[in-house]
Amino acid sequence: MFSVPAAGRSSDPRNRPLEIRVITHVTQREEELDEVVVPPDDPLESARLSVPRRLRSLVARVLHPFSLRTRVGRRRSFQLLSVATILLFVPIIFVRSQGDPYMYSAADVPGEPVGIVFGAGVQGDQPSSYLQGRLDLALKLWRAGKFKVFLVTGDNSTPTYNEPKAMRDYLMSKGVPEDLIVLDYAGFDTWQSCDRAKQIFGVSKAILVSQTFHIPRAVYLCRAAGIEAYGVGDPNGAQEGPATEWIRDNLREVAAAFNAVYQATLKPDPTFLGPKDHGVVQALAASTDR
Repeated sequence: MFSVPAAGRSSDPRNRPLEIRVITHVTQREEELDEVVVPPDDPLESARLSVPRRLRSLVARVLHPFSLRTRVGRRRSFQLLSVATILLFVPIIFVRSQGDPYMYSAADVPGEPVGIVFGAGVQGDQPSSYLQGRLDLALKLWRAGKFKVFLVTGDNSTPTYNEPKAMRDYLMSKGVPEDLIVLDYAGFDTWQSCDRAKQIFGVSKAILVSQTFHIPRAVYLCRAAGIEAYGVGDPNGAQEGPATEWIRDNLREVAAAFNAVYQATLKPDPTFLGPKDHGVVQALAASTDR
């Protein structure tokens, strides 16, 4: 703010409007400069400034009842977090409540014609530690006469990645005849393995083999697909890999349960359905000839 200097003090009123006009002009210019916003270096702050003011106001109004600055807001936030936590675990609780009644130990599981082994990763042509644990458990069940033929199901989505082949090769190296092993190359997830076992391979009764964290969901989905399934979990799973991997896989089941409920309810078709495969029927016929 400034005024035009005058030589001495004049009482002439004609000088005053000039002074007022200059001050007004400068004040308006300062206000215009104040409205110029220089984008900050912080990208998060830049993003915040780019959000329309009306939207920010709406978000503020929505979140205001949950403000941590007030006792009521803290209580409401705690209640909201409690409800969200309960809803997060509802699917996994439901899935396990449906699968657990059909879980057995290797000694107690009822005998069925087919043993389904789910893929779990390979390194080259070698099974991962998890997959080897599943295959060893399946071998134990087969040698005990709990099932007659193997259906090994897994991912073969690329020419260089082939879970079923690695599973077959491992079983054959342990003395299982090749004609008792049936391969499903399009078991891209648990639901697709179960649905294809029913629709493509005609399996109606089976023992499922996997790790303990996964087997309740597998039983739930296979039963939803129409298979009279019983599950046996690998009791050594926690020792077959790093502890962090075991924890991560158990946490993953919480998220996977949401998808399992969706799949069991809507029953989407597998990625590759294809024609009927008589491999299981032929393997069962071969097993009776031995």
